[in-house]
Amino acid sequence: QVQLAESGGGLVQTGGSLRLSCAASGRTFTMGWFRQAPGKEREFVATINWSGVKTYYADSVKGRFTISRDNAKSTVYLQMNSLKPEDTAVYYCAADLTRPFTSATLTSAGEYGYWGQGTQVTVSS
Repeated sequence: QVQLAESGGGLVQTGGSLRLSCAASGRTFTMGWFRQAPGKEREFVATINWSGVKTYYADSVKGRFTISRDNAKSTVYLQMNSLKPEDTAVYYCAADLTRPFTSATLTSAGEYGYWGQGTQVTVSS
């Protein structure tokens, strides 16, 4: 069991930056960020493996967002630069505890068993 708590969301203008944090109550393996805009399904944003060496991004955020982790602090980050109005959504972090040290890239919400409560990101035009 692990609990996840996101923070760092807020209101920012187009072109601005935000850094989201996700603090875990225990050890995690693969971590991911997802987002859900009003009236839309939850979509994959980024994922990072247990060591932090392997990352993968959705095409829509590639080159603008960076996922990283600090295992000593049990925290995962999402640095978001060059934000656009279409990035507006509730952002969720997710954890997988069933595939220790996997090399697989987990991009489906169903592959994660633990979720945070979400943090709102709003980008004004």
